[in-house]
Amino acid sequence: MYFPSYRMRRLRQSPQMRRLVRETDLLPDRLVYPLFVTHGNDVYKEVGSMPGCYQMSINNLVKEARSVQDLGLAGILLFGIPAEKDEAGSGAYDEEGIIQMALAALKEKVPELIVITDVCLCEYTSHGHCGIIRDGDVDNDLTLEMLAKMALSHAEAGADIVAPSDMMDGRVAAIRSALDNEGFTNTPIMSYAAKYASAFYGPFREAAESAPEFGDRRTYQMDPPNSDEAVRECLLDIDEGADIIMVKPALPYLDIVYRIKQETKFPLAAYNVSGEFSMIKAAASNGWLDDKQAVLEALGSIRRAGADIIITYHAKEAAEWLGK
Repeated sequence: MYFPSYRMRRLRQSPQMRRLVRETDLLPDRLVYPLFVTHGNDVYKEVGSMPGCYQMSINNLVKEARSVQDLGLAGILLFGIPAEKDEAGSGAYDEEGIIQMALAALKEKVPELIVITDVCLCEYTSHGHCGIIRDGDVDNDLTLEMLAKMALSHAEAGADIVAPSDMMDGRVAAIRSALDNEGFTNTPIMSYAAKYASAFYGPFREAAESAPEFGDRRTYQMDPPNSDEAVRECLLDIDEGADIIMVKPALPYLDIVYRIKQETKFPLAAYNVSGEFSMIKAAASNGWLDDKQAVLEALGSIRRAGADIIITYHAKEAAEWLGK
């Protein structure tokens, strides 16, 4: 059946008609909002390279969490900024650490909100790398012990999901074993399974104060040209006990998002990272594109590629737009 009998434009004539035949949904309950919590009282410090994103103290974090819940978002992903750092990243698993205290407050004040915690040492180490340094590089197996200890401390403090982002080999198995041995068999692991060594993380490193003091992270994060390797990484993490797998970043790696979903059929998250966020905000502030249309188109593309969960700094504004 061809033109003129068949006309594709018939189903595009109005917003209502377009919604009727829309193939991909984008709803607030698919979106997770990353937040940065720090010590102090009534802190609400905007991140210069991420307009509308803030480092905030626990009292303001609770207020923000209530707003997130009211908007119907899926939950929050929590990053901590400690008061002090050391070579071992000991603040990461301190019972009175910033994440542990934030979790206690959130679970008291906003108990139904899903709180995912980032499990990585980079915010806590004085050198800014994601693990323990030996001979100028991250010692994989020694770091596993610290990551397992960190994840367990988060679960004990009330985390709903722990999310290792370090890219150490074997970290999912180490964390799963630590959780299970202490009775946290029902705590899911969202693994940053295919995390690339990307140029798009720059603004985040300002927000989390986690830039490495020397070298880079290319010996443990993935090489951007690789695709088959991403599949292997995801399958390994699934075998080790990951409940949700993640691709990071999202927009430059939509082919990876699609491929991972097709090959694993596993619950899949994609992280719309800080650089992707800041590019749209910078262009919109200069009047080069429409902020709302660009954001929803970008998030829709991630969903269309196969992501079940989208972690994005656009989450709150997108939820407000989607609700109208």
